[in-house]
Amino acid sequence: MKRLTVTEKLAQNKYELDDGHPHIVVHNEVCEAECKIRACLFVCPAEVYSEQNGKIVADWAGCLECGTCTVACPPQALHWEYPRGGFGIIYRYG
Repeated sequence: MKRLTVTEKLAQNKYELDDGHPHIVVHNEVCEAECKIRACLFVCPAEVYSEQNGKIVADWAGCLECGTCTVACPPQALHWEYPRGGFGIIYRYG
């Protein structure tokens, strides 16, 4: 049996999107005032966060719901909650 890489395992995941109800909201004014290292850009295993025009943007649709960003980011820098029931990631491999 072939052993899958982490990337191959993650590619098996399915996402049920809750359009219009993002479960991650970045508060850039707090990020700019309190976060100089932009940790979310480096710690998110799904690379949900990116920097565009000097602002942090979250592509919440690809979130693995691990919560790492909530530990790495300053308090109040982002609003993060689990998606509503029936939405979010559906792990298919491990």
